[in-house]
Amino acid sequence: MKFSIGGSLKLAFRPWVEGLENIPAEGPAILASNHLSFSDSFFLPAVLDRKVTFIAKAEYFTSPGLKGKLTAAFFKGVGQLPVDRSGARGAGEAAIRSGIEVVERGELFGIYPEGTRSPDGRLYRGKPGGLARVALATGAPVIPVAMIDTEKIQPPGKVVPKLMRPGIRIGKPLDFSRYHGMDGDRFILRSVTDEVMYEIMKLSGQEYVDVYATAAKRQIADAEKAAREAAKEAAREAAREAKAAGRED
Repeated sequence: MKFSIGGSLKLAFRPWVEGLENIPAEGPAILASNHLSFSDSFFLPAVLDRKVTFIAKAEYFTSPGLKGKLTAAFFKGVGQLPVDRSGARGAGEAAIRSGIEVVERGELFGIYPEGTRSPDGRLYRGKPGGLARVALATGAPVIPVAMIDTEKIQPPGKVVPKLMRPGIRIGKPLDFSRYHGMDGDRFILRSVTDEVMYEIMKLSGQEYVDVYATAAKRQIADAEKAAREAAKEAAREAAREAKAAGRED
């Protein structure tokens, strides 16, 4: 996949990269990145010599039929790791276990602390579970990463990408060994996550919003729904007025 899709991406989009020297040549590390576009999971691994393992829902790997098999082969090829969302605490616990396993094998583990793509290009509050718990459980360094302009290449809902140069800034590794063994303290988890998000903000130059991206998406969806309902009501009112005016004539 690196030589096929990765090579094609670099040739077509020519992504610029800063801070490649901050990625260790060997040994474990956690890459914590902002998330602007579906293509983030392709551009970041494409510019690195090492494999990066991200997590993906297990349904991508178990769908039936030819399409399901092709989808599973694709996600395995680009280094995605299936996560079973069933169980007492669902995807969160499964993702943490998977991340720890990847790091303990001495590999690179990629994670988006926001938990979902930004709905408007701003940087949202990081979720304290996955990133911080994997870091504190393993002692691996956390490397902040900023994806630049990928949302302009492939905005949500767009299938065909726009040809333009994205950027990737890779920050210096963050050491949280001082908190080792404290992954059960929610205040420590919050502190670690906020420190990482601050570094991502400095690298990306994004405006920071101190709410979760999932909540922001709900607010945007609710506002759009309210606007549609208001437009429909306005149209109905206009129709009633026109009908009334016709009767008067």
